[in-house]
Amino acid sequence: MQDPTSYLIDMDGVLMRGSQPIPGANEFIRRLHEAGRKFLLLTNNPLYTPRDLAARLNRNGLEVPADSIYTSALATVSFLKAQKPDGTAYVVGDVGLTAALHDAGFTLTEHDPDYVVVGETKALGFEQITRAVRLVAGGARFVATNPDVSGPGDGGIEPACGAIAALIAAATGIQPYFVGKPNPLMMRSALRAINAHSEEAVMVGDRMDTDIIGGTESGMRTILVLSGVTRADQVERFPYRPTQIVNSVADIVV
Repeated sequence: MQDPTSYLIDMDGVLMRGSQPIPGANEFIRRLHEAGRKFLLLTNNPLYTPRDLAARLNRNGLEVPADSIYTSALATVSFLKAQKPDGTAYVVGDVGLTAALHDAGFTLTEHDPDYVVVGETKALGFEQITRAVRLVAGGARFVATNPDVSGPGDGGIEPACGAIAALIAAATGIQPYFVGKPNPLMMRSALRAINAHSEEAVMVGDRMDTDIIGGTESGMRTILVLSGVTRADQVERFPYRPTQIVNSVADIVV
């Protein structure tokens, strides 16, 4: 097999642990640049724009340009644009999602939208959920950025997109279509964004149940790093295996 020319890289547990870069993360990014490898950082977090995320990472010591970050919000909008260009949507989410929809030519509305699109928001209200429930029950297509039910917050875990979508699903009996990891659609969308092919690409992640299965189902080689969620003794429990297992990105040769 030829050496990979492109890398899709998870963020949390792979390059960052909380607000701190994992040792060797900046050096890994530097090696990718020096070797001329194309890469994108993937995150299921739809709250922020790539520019916002790049600024946050840079403040915390990880130097990554905005155009090297790909969020579940961008993947969701790419999917929606392919399904119904210039469509309309009612959004439960923040600027990372609304800005991406605006940029793609979608109109945001509460009146008979084509889609109800759920991401994450720090200001979720009962009226928002009620409106979303009524629109989905009335026939709007139900799409969500990612299935994560919780995520890390400053004081502990916080409810995430999957938990918000579950409220609407429970009230309507209609399940959403999740675009983000582990859906291989997100990986394929990211590969298209950097004009890469799965046969020449690697997915680097810390979770067997999202990163590694998504990469495997997308036809990519996979590298599991042990700096995040999945431990080495847990790998054998899964029916699929990563192509390679390393302690951290510091050990990846590009």
